[in-house]
Amino acid sequence: MSLEIGTNWAGNLAFGAQRIVAPTTAREVQDVLADAASTGARVRAVGSRHSFNTIADTPGVLLATSALDSAPVIDEAARTVTVGAGIRYGELGAELQRAGWALSNLASLPHISVAGAIATGTHGSGNRVPSLAAAVAGLELVTASGDIVTLRRGDADFDAAVVSLGALGIVTRVTLDIEPTFDVAQHVYERLPLERVLENFDAISGAGYSVSMFTTWRDPDTVDQVWVKRRVDADAAAPTDMFGALPASVARHPLPGISAEFCTAQLGAPGAWIDRLPHFRLDFTPSNGDELQTEYLVPRTRIGDALEVMRAMHERVAPLLQVNEIRTVPADDLWLSPAYGHDVVGLHLTWLPAQADVEVLLAELEERLLPLGARPHWGKLFAADSAALHAAYPKLADFRGVAERYDPNSMFRNDFVRRVFGA
Repeated sequence: MSLEIGTNWAGNLAFGAQRIVAPTTAREVQDVLADAASTGARVRAVGSRHSFNTIADTPGVLLATSALDSAPVIDEAARTVTVGAGIRYGELGAELQRAGWALSNLASLPHISVAGAIATGTHGSGNRVPSLAAAVAGLELVTASGDIVTLRRGDADFDAAVVSLGALGIVTRVTLDIEPTFDVAQHVYERLPLERVLENFDAISGAGYSVSMFTTWRDPDTVDQVWVKRRVDADAAAPTDMFGALPASVARHPLPGISAEFCTAQLGAPGAWIDRLPHFRLDFTPSNGDELQTEYLVPRTRIGDALEVMRAMHERVAPLLQVNEIRTVPADDLWLSPAYGHDVVGLHLTWLPAQADVEVLLAELEERLLPLGARPHWGKLFAADSAALHAAYPKLADFRGVAERYDPNSMFRNDFVRRVFGA
């Protein structure tokens, strides 16, 4: 497979690697790492390049996981599927659907790689549906020494290794929980008063299996859209009124003024989970995006305070913002998960491609959001330094100890990881 070093998906980062390789098996990964060890080269894994910061960058060897895409192996008795780390969720979802199975959740975009999404703590939405990483039942990784390590839920180091920032080794295979396939119907509601959100957040976020709110903050008192994804087999009928927001009469795109042709079907038409849980269709392949992204995961108990921060800063935020998605994620036990230890609400911010201005604004936002317990998403832009990250992620110091044990010579440590660790 011929690959270019190139840029990330958004084009805001040009990778600094000397070369890129695309191994197809764990044995080939071992060979790459052995060669790197002999020359002292640093190595970083890169998936579908949907991170917006330098988490996957390196001056050494960029190891693309795209060829680690072995066919899914379903274990019906265990209700799991084992896949190559480089497979994308859309590809996996299509295979599972054909076999009568499903994942419990998906992110907004189905074109991201399984291992990359897990390593950065990426998630979907739902009061009772955990993050993508929480669905991991096991994983296989190749360490800097060339050892192939298999970890399963309940093993020592498992809770550290799932959301790993790529700092422990190269993940080659992942085992995920699955369930029987199910159908979802999607409805969009428009113009929800922010005061009703503050008063009824639990009811609104629990109105379906997966719920996302979208707003531009141009009107600081109104949430523009609410996307409610209902499980046909379990959830109540869609309401005709969402606390003052009314059903959209035509399909909508999350960004105002953009055609909905590439969005998943709305207006209550039921369809398979794989065709409704993402916001965007599987047959739509996104090109490089003229956007930047940030996300802060706020403790659910502080979401009212966080929304008041956004409203107070709307005059600074709105000129740089394309859209803010608000969605819930329940607690898990994964050390570097944004949902570690308590339920969170994600404030996902899609910015215009004006990075210098956005970075100035992020510092101002974090001055107000981090004291509320907000945790930056590992794969997005953020300003926080190591001290702030250690305060936000209470197991970060313990994770560093695991990383030093798995990678004593820092083969997988890049500038991003050093920034996170503080050394």
